[in-house]
Amino acid sequence: MRRPKAVHQMTVAQFEKAFPDEEACKAYLVARRWPNGVKCPRCGATASELKGNPFHWQCYNCAPATSYRFSHIAGTIFENTNKPLRDWYRVTHMMLVSKKGMSALQIMRTMGFGSYKTAWYMCHRIRVALVENDMDKLGGIVEVDETFVGGKAKNKHWKKRDGKPGPTASGKAIVVGAVRRKGNVVARLIQNVRSATLQAVVKEAVANKVSLLCTDQWVVYKGLDKDFPHATVDHAKHLM
Repeated sequence: MRRPKAVHQMTVAQFEKAFPDEEACKAYLVARRWPNGVKCPRCGATASELKGNPFHWQCYNCAPATSYRFSHIAGTIFENTNKPLRDWYRVTHMMLVSKKGMSALQIMRTMGFGSYKTAWYMCHRIRVALVENDMDKLGGIVEVDETFVGGKAKNKHWKKRDGKPGPTASGKAIVVGAVRRKGNVVARLIQNVRSATLQAVVKEAVANKVSLLCTDQWVVYKGLDKDFPHATVDHAKHLM
């Protein structure tokens, strides 16, 4: 896929010609985002397109059992919104070409949005995205830990016990979570507790500009010091 040139300042007529419909907007985003083929937003592996579901892909690298499915807007400022890409492009265009900028109230009136909150939300995300590459990641002081969720092997029917030692012997699910103090939480279901797997989740969820990343002293978290200000907690020490 050939990567299209970045869109510079355009007139309204040029904008309408470049983005006549929603499909054109989607195609432009995909081509700009993944010029060398669609990659998984989580692990960066090559993803395969879902048949019969355009602009949706699946990755078996980070979720071998179930696959991780994502769309063209996954991991972008457009994710988790009900506004079409064309509206987002229009708002961005108006904000960038306006000599003195545009307020959320002006955007609401021009676009015909029924809510000022919608216009403010879109303007805020666009402004933040212009200066921050990882705006959707956790910042500040972030704590990371993993756990095993599920019942004990002894409580399962003997036919369902695999006989393997360790926490996953009873089929427990492995969950890793990252939480910003007094802020958002990110949780992921993972297949194993290898160092590469856990550190990949941390790098996906935590911003590079985090002020402090806290984990326990488990060996799988070693190496995070290269990318984050990393501190550890010794669970063996108890407060009196």
